[in-house]
Amino acid sequence: MDNVYVYLDAGYLSKIKEYFYGKHPKKYCIKQFANTLAKSKGYWCKKAFFYIGEPYQSPSHPSEKDIERRQRHNSFIKKIEKIPDLVIRQGRCQKDDDGGYHQKGVDTLLTMDLFALQDPRDNPDGIKTIIVLICDTDFVPILKKLKTEYRINVIVAFFSDFKRGSDFSMSNHLWDIADDTILVGKDFFEMSFRE
Repeated sequence: MDNVYVYLDAGYLSKIKEYFYGKHPKKYCIKQFANTLAKSKGYWCKKAFFYIGEPYQSPSHPSEKDIERRQRHNSFIKKIEKIPDLVIRQGRCQKDDDGGYHQKGVDTLLTMDLFALQDPRDNPDGIKTIIVLICDTDFVPILKKLKTEYRINVIVAFFSDFKRGSDFSMSNHLWDIADDTILVGKDFFEMSFRE
């Protein structure tokens, strides 16, 4: 079985899980989920990368809810940091003028890790295939460069509810860049749940 690296956008993964289970707090192993993706195409997940934004907390007057949310997040990170071959990259969360929240820095961290694949010092495993669970077309240029200049195969994992114009609609740009795709189903989570 050839090795692959798996790159997981935590925000997108969370939306998919919520589609299947609502807000139910079922816990699953992130590394096992990554390996389930890899095994669905006959690969082994050598390393998984998990990209997540820290929850927002007001710098001057954090609410009790914000503090509690940050404590839960820190506890979660502390637990998953112990998982072998799982790399956690944390961005931050920013509140806009309309009261909405947006992750910042997560896409940049993912792009940096993807770009590092072209350097043998940063790719000691000689990875030639990657799986990315993303829905953002901002990654198309770096994925295209990896494919055309560095001969790395790109498998795009995604979810679709097959409704036109939904939050889960997959961009044609991502379809076009993919050497192969994985449609994520509920069974990927079922095979990754912890007892």
